[in-house]
Amino acid sequence: MSWKTVDMSKDPRRGQFAYFRTLANPTAGVTVSVDVTDLRRWCGERELGFFLPFCYCAERAANAVSELRRRIRETEVVEYDWCPSSHILDLPDGAYCYCALRSDVPFEQFLTAARAAQETARRAPSLELEGEGESEAYLYFSCLPWLTYTAIVQPMGIPADSNPRITWGRYALQEGRWRMPVTLLVHHALADGLHIARFYQALDRELAALTAERG
Repeated sequence: MSWKTVDMSKDPRRGQFAYFRTLANPTAGVTVSVDVTDLRRWCGERELGFFLPFCYCAERAANAVSELRRRIRETEVVEYDWCPSSHILDLPDGAYCYCALRSDVPFEQFLTAARAAQETARRAPSLELEGEGESEAYLYFSCLPWLTYTAIVQPMGIPADSNPRITWGRYALQEGRWRMPVTLLVHHALADGLHIARFYQALDRELAALTAERG
């Protein structure tokens, strides 16, 4: 994964960057009820599970917002050309491991690679990602399929990392539409409400684009 250095002294958010990076808890986040009616139907018609198609859309949506591809690296900020995702994969004993995916490819290619990656991860489960640079780039995904929640809190290290976290819960029928809670947590020194809103707008576009596919 390639990256470039961002000169935050010339960035419009340089003041926010200087302030929020000093906070003990610099995380900002929003939970939105996202309409997944069409994706649910589309997956059912193709006898696909819901999880991987949603991962595909969420990763592409996050990468559509440049601020979500930025990371704080010691005294500088870098921006990746593409950030893959690392998601939680449940194991038979009730524990979980991590599995990395990339969605900068056509969906069918992603699906084949994702299934193979999950099988590999299950055979040799690990909570480690490949290399420090790799870990820095990831978008962290997790899912609570048992709960239709309205808010979430996640643990952060000291100092806090700057990887965005995207979490979703159980979808539920609301006024004839299937809606699902989706949470985005960001490092507030790098992104704020405008960029969070752009993620959800991009997510709606990605869901529409995928479910418009035929065959």
